[in-house]
Amino acid sequence: MSEDHLREMIGRVKRGTLTRRGFVRRMAALGFTAPMATQLLAIAGAAPAAAQSVPAYRPTRRGGGGALKILYWQAATLLNPHFAAGTTNQDAARVFYEPLAGWASDGTLHPILAAEIPSIENGGLSQDGRSVTWKLKRGVKWHDGQDFSADDVVFNWEYARSAAVAAVTSGSYRDVNVVKVDDHTVRVEFAQPTPFWADAFVAATGQMIPKHMFQGFAGANSRDAPANLRPVGTGPYRFVSFAPGDLLRGELNQNYHMDNRPFFDTLEIKGGGDAVSAARAVLQTGDFDYAWNMQVEDEILKRLEAAGRGKVNIVEGGGIEFVQLNATDPNREIDGERSHISTQHPAFRDPAVREAMALLIDRNALEQFIYGRGGPATANFLNNPPRFRSPNMRWEFSIQKANEILDRAGWARGRDGIRAKDGVRLRFVYQTSVNAPRQRTQAVYKQAAQRAGIDLELKSVVASVFFSSDVANPDTYTKFYADVQMYTTTMPQADPERFMNQYVSWEMSTKANSWQGRNIVRWRSEEYDRIFRAAQSELDPVKRAAMFIQLNDLVVGSNHIIPLVSRPTVSASLNNLRHVLSAWDGTLWLLGDWWRET
Repeated sequence: MSEDHLREMIGRVKRGTLTRRGFVRRMAALGFTAPMATQLLAIAGAAPAAAQSVPAYRPTRRGGGGALKILYWQAATLLNPHFAAGTTNQDAARVFYEPLAGWASDGTLHPILAAEIPSIENGGLSQDGRSVTWKLKRGVKWHDGQDFSADDVVFNWEYARSAAVAAVTSGSYRDVNVVKVDDHTVRVEFAQPTPFWADAFVAATGQMIPKHMFQGFAGANSRDAPANLRPVGTGPYRFVSFAPGDLLRGELNQNYHMDNRPFFDTLEIKGGGDAVSAARAVLQTGDFDYAWNMQVEDEILKRLEAAGRGKVNIVEGGGIEFVQLNATDPNREIDGERSHISTQHPAFRDPAVREAMALLIDRNALEQFIYGRGGPATANFLNNPPRFRSPNMRWEFSIQKANEILDRAGWARGRDGIRAKDGVRLRFVYQTSVNAPRQRTQAVYKQAAQRAGIDLELKSVVASVFFSSDVANPDTYTKFYADVQMYTTTMPQADPERFMNQYVSWEMSTKANSWQGRNIVRWRSEEYDRIFRAAQSELDPVKRAAMFIQLNDLVVGSNHIIPLVSRPTVSASLNNLRHVLSAWDGTLWLLGDWWRET
């Protein structure tokens, strides 16, 4: 589709000669999903501001719903969203902190602390794509009674972009300028035309912390702020108590800015345990209302569902379970830092070794015997929305081919069967979090690798440690002090820009940024950087989609990352719980709208 043709169709929607439904159908015929077609209309000011997929909320008064009990078997360890390196920490912070807007399940934006979603039509988006103006909701109070205002928004920008703070959210704020227009209006300015303007202040990276609580901890002392563990937010629940790695409690916020919300009087998020136990606690015994991230063999989930107490929720998004091959040397220390970006991995620097590793994992077996509905096999890192999915990548499982490649590259088997070359042996530490499907995947991979002369030493790290942001712990996934590691990375927006910045050179995870950089594998490509920069300012949606397909092909083609299975959001809930889920945002993105039907 040409840019002129797209503009003509959007113009017809604005004039009323083409319905929104008709536009979505025509775009679907061209390979665009309904969410992306809807988003294009929103960007052009031809669609309603609020998401259309948020279910109706029926309760007519605040409170009275008793206790809401949630299980997160990977427990949260902190409550500052700007330091939340893992999904569980982001979600725990989301109980108390809110962004200006969130992503609904159909890929459209839903206002939360914003009065409306910016568009060209309402004057919020500039015609040249260089600024977005947010109008803030009035009457919003922090939990301690102070007013939420534009000063808080500007402070969050200053805080997140500070090198001394070393926030995990810095990538969303580093290259923008934020101006206070008045007490209830801010303008985000971009140095160039920016198609993905809904990054700063939106969803997980946009959670607002209060200026009056954090302004004294906005530098090198940022980790010392008492509010890192005792949040004061604007959300539907107020903080009661928190035991890191264990239990989080909240209570109803009587001054919440949404009418008749929340429904529940108290909230409990229990951490620890394992995914199977969490599934049983909801689907079999009914002791909890909701269990997050059911990374459980599908066969077990189906048996538990048969009890009739609850159901499994599957919401498609962009999550991916994948393997990383370290581009740096995890066994060499430089200035107190292993996996230093100045080093190269002694074995994975050879493309032949990486190619062999990619051939030794049977994705079809993972889907068929482990993940089922919760993990279709894929060759792509970027899988959704579908118009960004590459048709070029293919996966193959072949032990024979892996052996042939290693033979040609000069990696000879020793007496113990392990291949070596120039004193480097193909023996790797392969780490992941403690989780039954992941341990089964490790075993499958190890068995195949042995037949190719590669020895994988399996390492399992407790999830609360693996996904923590503890700078003193050597076993966190952001440090990547192993040769190989595996986990799921989520896509928290219906746009791939932030998702694909995990491989740009300026996002390296290093000691200097407290291992908060998003490029954890530490792979570098000048071509990748160049295309990513171009995509950031490309306003033609078709050209931009082609660029992201190129980016996927570059990093997947390098074999430094090995996609395994797509990971839709899979959870369990009691039959009478009415929740609002979105795979494009955190699980608790609209927690105030959760209620129970009696």
